[in-house]
Amino acid sequence: MEKQQQFHLWYFVAAFLALMAFQSWFSTASVTERIPYSTFLEHLESDRISTVTVQSEQIQGRYREPIDGNTHFITNIVPEDLTTRLERSTAEFDGTVENTALGAILSWVVPILLIFALWMFVFRRVIEKQNFGGMMNVGKSKAKVYVEKDTGVTFEDVAGVDEAKSELKEIVDFLKEPEKFGRLGARIPKGILLTGPPGTGKTLFARAVAGEAGVPFFSISGSEFVEMFVGVGAARVRDLFDQARKAAPCIIFIDELDALGKRRSIGGFGGGHDEKEQTLNQLLAELDGFDPREGIVLLAATNRPEILDPALMRAGRFDRQVVVDRPDKTGRAAILRVHLRKVQVDPDLDVDAVAGLTPGFTGAELANLVNEAAIHATRRMAERVAMEDITSALERVVAGMERKGRLLNPRERETVAWHEMGHALAAATLPGADPVHKVSIIPRTIGALGYTMTRPTEDRFLITRSELENRMVMLMAGRAAEQIAMGEVSTGAADDLVRATDIARQIVTRFGMHDLLGQPVLEQDRGGFLGEDRVSFNPRDHSEATAREVDLAVRELLDEAYQRATRLLEEHRTDLEAGAKLLMERETITPDDFAPLRPAAPPEGKKAAP
Repeated sequence: MEKQQQFHLWYFVAAFLALMAFQSWFSTASVTERIPYSTFLEHLESDRISTVTVQSEQIQGRYREPIDGNTHFITNIVPEDLTTRLERSTAEFDGTVENTALGAILSWVVPILLIFALWMFVFRRVIEKQNFGGMMNVGKSKAKVYVEKDTGVTFEDVAGVDEAKSELKEIVDFLKEPEKFGRLGARIPKGILLTGPPGTGKTLFARAVAGEAGVPFFSISGSEFVEMFVGVGAARVRDLFDQARKAAPCIIFIDELDALGKRRSIGGFGGGHDEKEQTLNQLLAELDGFDPREGIVLLAATNRPEILDPALMRAGRFDRQVVVDRPDKTGRAAILRVHLRKVQVDPDLDVDAVAGLTPGFTGAELANLVNEAAIHATRRMAERVAMEDITSALERVVAGMERKGRLLNPRERETVAWHEMGHALAAATLPGADPVHKVSIIPRTIGALGYTMTRPTEDRFLITRSELENRMVMLMAGRAAEQIAMGEVSTGAADDLVRATDIARQIVTRFGMHDLLGQPVLEQDRGGFLGEDRVSFNPRDHSEATAREVDLAVRELLDEAYQRATRLLEEHRTDLEAGAKLLMERETITPDDFAPLRPAAPPEGKKAAP
């Protein structure tokens, strides 16, 4: 029996004993005597009674002086005609009162209800919140145990990352047929670390392994090991591995391992914590202590592998790292098919086209896209999810909801139309640019007053300098269109300038593509899986003169991109004016509505990208 159940049992036993003691005390401590009606008449005739209260069926009263230690009495009423007859005899007589449940309710039921309410609303909540059941159970692991049917996930539910799936299938084979690997003396890796950006399906992969192998699956988060009491985390690690040994073969899955296995610091610098370090040390000891032949496999997931402690990452502990990266176009199509099985889909929906519209999307983002599309289809009372629902959901995810209540004045509306048409014409004209999918001047909730959506035709892993410069031209084309049409520029290009400046700086400092500054790398890539910029304590390793040259080179690239954008739009002035006018009329247009936005035919001798 668990400690918490024992506490509840002892509580009810003590409450019952207290109730019995109360009933006994109440019966013995009373100073009221129940007497027969004949005795009442005798006392009344002998003037021993001072006060009398007559009720419908009973008489209560008080003695002038205590009789046998009692100061009060109570008796039942006997009808008057019967009383006269009984007084003539020598018999003792009394009346009766109908038995009602009121007395039982007041003496037994009500106290029991009070005891139960006190347990339900006070003691139980205190136990759950304070983990009192508890104080003797504080070192118990909080891992949730699933079996095959509980996970409900197999490799068929995981798509898009075939390389990671093939590596994890080995784990399943080992758990099903351990003798297959022991035949040649091989051993299964003790630990497998799943790394990758958030939302790529690391946790789903781990549950799929358990579902395929059909073994117990211990799932716990790294933050659940850390408590305010020193030594609790280490105790929970020991208990977790003890439970796993009893249930072997099994899988232990620790999600968000970085909360537990963060790199230890020297002294107090870097926020070192004794409790976290003790917990990590215990995990290291357990990884060294268990035999892989026992059938215990440790899976862990993190999106910040760079901050994990080196002792945790060495061979013999986490022997293998499996990268679950963002899927490519083929992988996105496979993921979409998995999620589209759960909704009613139009048979004409082109899944490959949807995959082409979502470069860089993770599995979680694709699942959210399908759900938003289903909600949009429901909102318009459609029977099936169509391409227009996918497009609307994509716009909602990327640009936010439409804010039709935000009314722009005619001057602002015209400025936004020229701005977005400048972006669109540049994207349609520049070689190697992504084709235009939609142009809109409807404000969005993320703050954009309009947007130009382009559709990549393929996944790109390398990019040339000319393509980077063309991206800068497309970004600067919005401001250039404002200058050409309105004679001045607005603040609408603020985000475009940030993105263009970032591209120019990377050309100069990271990619070594500038003619004057050459190929030295002047800035390191600071982004990890999370994409954040981490503060570096290393000082700048180049001179002030070089920093000035960098600034001048960045400014030169931006000015050149702006001039190219201006010349390009001047050459297509007629299309720019016609497109801006059409955009102000319809608010949203596609290449089907405006021919100049359609991609130019590829040069002779070259094939169009798939």
